[in-house]
Amino acid sequence: MDIEPNETQALVARTARDFAERVIAPVASELDRTERYPREILQGLADLGLMGVNVPASLGGAEAGPVSYALAMMEIARACASTAVLMAVTNMVGEVIARFGSEAQRATYNPRLCSGEYPAGSFALSEPEAGSDPGSMRTTAERTSKGWVIRGQKQWITSGSYAGVYVVWARTGGPGTRGLSAFLVEGGTPGLIPGKPEDKLGLRASNTVPLTFDDCVVPEDALLGNEGEGFRIAMMALDGGRIGIASQAIGIATAALDRATEYAKQRKQFGKPIGEFQALQWTLADCRTELDAARLLALRAAWLKESKKPFSAEAAMAKLYASETANRVCQKALQLHGGYGYVREYGVERHLRDVRVTTIYEGTSEVQRLVIARNATR
Repeated sequence: MDIEPNETQALVARTARDFAERVIAPVASELDRTERYPREILQGLADLGLMGVNVPASLGGAEAGPVSYALAMMEIARACASTAVLMAVTNMVGEVIARFGSEAQRATYNPRLCSGEYPAGSFALSEPEAGSDPGSMRTTAERTSKGWVIRGQKQWITSGSYAGVYVVWARTGGPGTRGLSAFLVEGGTPGLIPGKPEDKLGLRASNTVPLTFDDCVVPEDALLGNEGEGFRIAMMALDGGRIGIASQAIGIATAALDRATEYAKQRKQFGKPIGEFQALQWTLADCRTELDAARLLALRAAWLKESKKPFSAEAAMAKLYASETANRVCQKALQLHGGYGYVREYGVERHLRDVRVTTIYEGTSEVQRLVIARNATR
């Protein structure tokens, strides 16, 4: 694995950084405060090729690879974590369709996701009673003369009010994970009912809603992959998604640490900048070291994926370590600000609120430990 990015990877990272600094960062606090869905920003990301980083060029994507995607995600999350998760889910949906979709599905949906014609894609796996345990899923899809009829509920669906296409998991067979299949459902399909947006601690500009499928009829060819293949599709998607969330966590924590470092240079107590006190210097040193280690874990997992080598355990390690490290770093960054860290004006509290969910979604820390242990002992 090369530590230094190649020309393409460096270009993607620079492009993302420039857009994040010019366009996203100046409005990030306002987006958080108003909970406004950043439609125009997502279009800007699409125009730069960042809504289909891993999607083949023939389908409208950038075809820049997983390492480029991880680097871009770090830069976008550094500016706005809400925007980053919207980008992450749309990239994951596009990659799933490009890999498992039929020729017609790829031709229909990938160009629309990559170009921004669709504001976003949604990944509808979790349910009120089925989070870490997809085998207990209750949503069903029944084959009829009209097509597939989907009935059930989904929970925690990013971009659920705005997506142009949803990847929806439902039970088509018996109990457990072998009875699951995946479907592509277009936004606006009768019977697909987005619920009230969740009032979240963080990521407040990212739309998160429950979905109800009330006799939602989709065509026979809406099936993604083969019947009964849904669990395999979901797990392969989540492996890649964990690289994205690790990168998001790193970006958030980098922003918090940048603020803390600058504050330590400016804030004076006892006649000198607080950054000259050894206790705070050690805190900053530990944060920077741990964050760099997390970054290398994320890039290793991305490189393995790009090299078409097994990466499931490495993605879980990256997600586990990056998310937990990022939470510690953001906590310490706020503490270093003292009372000023507790108010919105200084911005660091937003990073702490945003980073909290990274140990939960795309598989909790506990699930990541299970994945790592099972890979080690099988």
